[in-house]
Amino acid sequence: MLRILIGCLLAATLAGCANSSRPQADQNEVVSRSYRDPGLSTLTLYTMISTRTGSGAHTSLMISGSERVIFDPAGSFRADVVPVKDDVLYGITPAVERAYRSSHARETHYARIQTIQVSPQQAEIALQLAKQSGPVAGAFCTNATSQLLKQVPGFEQIDVTFYPVKLSEQFAQIPGVVTEEYRENDDADLQKGLAVNNARLNQLNAVSTQ
Repeated sequence: MLRILIGCLLAATLAGCANSSRPQADQNEVVSRSYRDPGLSTLTLYTMISTRTGSGAHTSLMISGSERVIFDPAGSFRADVVPVKDDVLYGITPAVERAYRSSHARETHYARIQTIQVSPQQAEIALQLAKQSGPVAGAFCTNATSQLLKQVPGFEQIDVTFYPVKLSEQFAQIPGVVTEEYRENDDADLQKGLAVNNARLNQLNAVSTQ
């Protein structure tokens, strides 16, 4: 177990799976920014992977049902237009989703993105579990995500793990999962990527509210 924790803490240092200090939104802001995707209900597992070693660095889960959120346990993503409560990011419009993946994909890491269609009931269970999870301790991103998934009907076969790539490999075995990889070759500094995408989202928001 000690070896696992040391490995996870190293990954946290590299990719931001650490204790979160993101400002907490009030309920009015969460409601005002809420977004529901018009498509089918889905779960999307994000795994941030080192381009140098192939090891996993962060895990998160986008849940698209009655609203679309990202469960980003112990994550680093923040944007002015994205309310956060505990470790749930709200208002995940297509533009915000692009900003999320773009912020994490850089010279040193790429994003493996795995999506599966689920029933509205499965999505709602996952959504409520995410909202009830509370803040997740640093380096427990994959542990928290795998625990959540295991409680969703149809995903009971998921083994709880600390390793992002191992969870990704388990998820890939579920019939119907579609996998893609998203890569960028910009600066290795995660904070620079967050700042660039925050500025883009603010600009889009300013245009939409004119």
